Amino acid sequence: MTQDTWNPDQYEKFKRERYQPAYDLMDLLEPKAGMKVIDLGCGTGELTAELHRRLEGARTTGIDLSPAMLEKAVAYEEPGLDFRLGNIAEFGLSNTFDLIFTNAALQWVPDHPNLFARLYDSLKAGGQLAVQVPNNFDHPSQTVAVEMRVRSPYSEFLPAKAAGAVWEAEEYVVLLHKFGFRRINVGTQVYLHLLESRDAVVEWVKGTMLTDYQKALPADLYERFLGEYRESLRESLEDLRPYPFTFKRILMHAVRA
Repeated sequence: MTQDTWNPDQYEKFKRERYQPAYDLMDLLEPKAGMKVIDLGCGTGELTAELHRRLEGARTTGIDLSPAMLEKAVAYEEPGLDFRLGNIAEFGLSNTFDLIFTNAALQWVPDHPNLFARLYDSLKAGGQLAVQVPNNFDHPSQTVAVEMRVRSPYSEFLPAKAAGAVWEAEEYVVLLHKFGFRRINVGTQVYLHLLESRDAVVEWVKGTMLTDYQKALPADLYERFLGEYRESLRESLEDLRPYPFTFKRILMHAVRA
C-alpha cells in the first residue's frame, strides 16, 4: 500500500480558512428532494456531513484515498451518510448521481479531459457538478518548492514535475461546454488568510502540497528539505504580522443536460 502521509491534525490547523471555499461552493448548489450525492476527496468528513445536512439528501457518500482521513470521517456517519476508501483517478459510475461535489481534490488527478468525461457520465440527466480547485501555483509557497525539486539531493527522489494539474478557469468553461454541461458557472476567487507570520505558510503547505514531498523523501532528507524551504520562503515573503496569505481558487458549477 502507498504510504499515507496525510495528517488530519496538520490539515485542520487552518480549518476555518480551508473550509470557506467549500461553503462558497455549496452556495452555488441547486437543492432538490431525494438527491444522491458523492463527495470526491472527502477528507475528514466534516464538510461532507455539512453538505448532507444542507441538502437533506437521500444518500451522501464521501470517498477518500487516505485511511487516516477516513478514520476521522467515520465519526460523522449516520443513516444516509457513509464514507469509503476510493481513488478519484479510478472513479466512474454511469448515470448514478444527482450531485458530484469535490472540494480541493481534483488538483491531484492528472488528465482532466478524461476525468471530467467520467464525471459527466456518472451524473444523471439534470445532475450537478460542483468543483473547487486551488490555482495558487504562482505563489512563492509553490514556486519555491518546485524549484527545489530539481536540486540535489532532492532530485534523486522527486520527479521534476509534480503529479496532477489545474487548468485556467476559461479552459474549464470550454471543457464543460464540450461535454454538454449547461448553466456553466466558473470563476476565480482570491481568498485572504491572515496567518500569524510568514513562517505559518510552511505549516499550511505541510498539510497539503508537501505531503507528496514527505511521501517521496526519506525522513531525514524531508526534514532537511523543510529547513531549506522555510529559509527560501523567508527571502521571498515580506515579514508582516499577521502575514496576508493570498490564495486563488477556481469554483465551478454546471448541470448535465
